[in-house]
Order: sequence, then structure tokens, then C-alpha cells
Amino acid sequence: MGEIFSNQVLVCALLGWFFGQFLKVPIEYLVKRRWNWALWFSSGGMPSSHSSLMVSTTLAVGLYHGFGTPLFALAFAMSMIVIYDAAGVRRQAGFHAQKINIVFEELFHGRPIPQERLIEVLGHTPRQVLGGIFLGVVITLVVYAVWPPLP
Repeated sequence: MGEIFSNQVLVCALLGWFFGQFLKVPIEYLVKRRWNWALWFSSGGMPSSHSSLMVSTTLAVGLYHGFGTPLFALAFAMSMIVIYDAAGVRRQAGFHAQKINIVFEELFHGRPIPQERLIEVLGHTPRQVLGGIFLGVVITLVVYAVWPPLP
């Protein structure tokens, strides 16, 4: 188990994801003045924990193993896919879920037909993605400063 937590890249990745999820609740409170504890387990919101996770991982790979390595290239490519998906495809799926929920409400208003609402907060706004990117960079730079590469 100790070997896993001696993996500097993994530690940066986990911290990037954790703080991305953890910060959603207080940021939501600052913006909307309401506590929404469910955000700790949701896929949307500010900051994007997907972006934070991937940027933390990618930057850590570059810092600890080199920016000229194939591993960095792979991490960078994966980050681009995840960030694009978070801001694009999943965001559009959220818009579609929102419209479908409106249609259900209009069609079945007043009738006791059980329906499960679709999840509307699937993706991220560009601002949320940038927040996740910024958080991932900051976390990795702090970890790198505290825990430099092994000789």
C-alpha cells in the first residue's frame, strides 16, 4: 500500500480530483447561498473535477518524468479528450435532459405517471473547466514544491 502512495503522479491526481469535488459545495454556497451536499458526488459544478484530475496528472507526469516523454504525450492527449468531453458532449447531454424533463412535465402535468427525472448537470461550462484546469495546476505545483522528484 505504501508503494501506491509513494507514486507522486498518483498523489497529484488524487489530490486534484479530491479538491475538485470538495470545493464544489463551498463554491455553490458562495454563489447561490445554499448548501448542496449532493455536489460532492455529482459530475457537474464548479470546478470541474474531471479537468482538475487530468491536468494534475498530466502536469505531474511532465514534472516528474519529463515533458518530452511518450508518457507525457499520452497524458496530454487523454486530458484533451476528457476536458473536451466534460465541456462539450456531456454538457450537451445535460441540455437535452433538461428539455426532455420539460416535455415530460408539459405532457403529463396533473397525471400520476411516475417518471424519473434525467440528470441535467452532466457537463461543465467553459468557466468550470477553466476552474478545474487552474486547480489542477496549482495542486500539482504545490505537491511538486513540497515533494520534489526522487534522485
